[in-house]
Amino acid sequence: MLKVAILDDYQNVARSVADWSGLDGRAAVTSFSAHLDDLDAAAAALADFEIVVTMRERQDFPRALFARLPKLKLLVLTGPFAANLDFAAAREHGVLVCGTTGYGPLDQYSTPELTWALVLAAARWVPQEHAAIRAGGWQHRFGILLRGKTMGIVGLGRIGGAVAGYANAFGMRVLAWSPNMTDERARAGGAEFVEKDRLFAESDVVSVNLMLSARTRGIVGAREIGLMKSSAIFINTARSRLVDEAALVTALRERRIAGAGLDVFDVEPLPRDHELRRMENVVLTPHVGYVTPEQYASFYAGVVEDIVAWLDGTPVNVLNAG
Repeated sequence: MLKVAILDDYQNVARSVADWSGLDGRAAVTSFSAHLDDLDAAAAALADFEIVVTMRERQDFPRALFARLPKLKLLVLTGPFAANLDFAAAREHGVLVCGTTGYGPLDQYSTPELTWALVLAAARWVPQEHAAIRAGGWQHRFGILLRGKTMGIVGLGRIGGAVAGYANAFGMRVLAWSPNMTDERARAGGAEFVEKDRLFAESDVVSVNLMLSARTRGIVGAREIGLMKSSAIFINTARSRLVDEAALVTALRERRIAGAGLDVFDVEPLPRDHELRRMENVVLTPHVGYVTPEQYASFYAGVVEDIVAWLDGTPVNVLNAG
């Protein structure tokens, strides 16, 4: 019987949110709730598996890892793409990569809702005031009134567009920029298209909602962060590698921006000794923008579909054909 590994199943829910009965008698499934921290750990843990399921971009799959997994034949992504996976190397090592659509009728709202939760939490110091009350204190800070302020959105696609809708509902002026933005697309999304520098300079809240690619990696650097107001808040629920994390940490440490709400990090899980864990002017969540029952059900239903189709000799959703 073939062996299937489900990686980074942090909550141990992968088997319960979808119907895996299509694999009964055909494949044995093992879930890994702990992250495989490095190449050696991943190679050792996955050596005996023919099929691996990776949740989004949690586990890196460089060429060196494919070279150390000679039994691996099928890699299934919970989503349509992973920027941390070497597709060419997979093909050269005889590994078929399949994806899932991963988006049910409600899934497009999961990350935007978390984005707005971080905006509100950072603007009104919710975690800090909650902690103060728990400790016996009362009223330590001014909050930021969002109505009448400016929201800058980097990336106005499916997620950024929903964030723009929330900003409009809160009575904010909304600016938008991306490498492919046009006036027409911005207006259709309820925003005004401006150049990147202007967005960073004028916004009271900046939210990054771009897809990570070779073109967008590092698209927000020290220069852009340096343009922000000292009273501004930075939000990232997309991918950490869109942003120069070191520059962001420095700006937060030196109070050159007021605060941040972050769901994504260069290294995940975030190391225990990372400076962000100790910063008073940040709100942190552990990459949970898409972690809802609805989205997981969509992802893992697609995973089972991919595996069954491959076992039947008719693979679907192939990402590295050719």
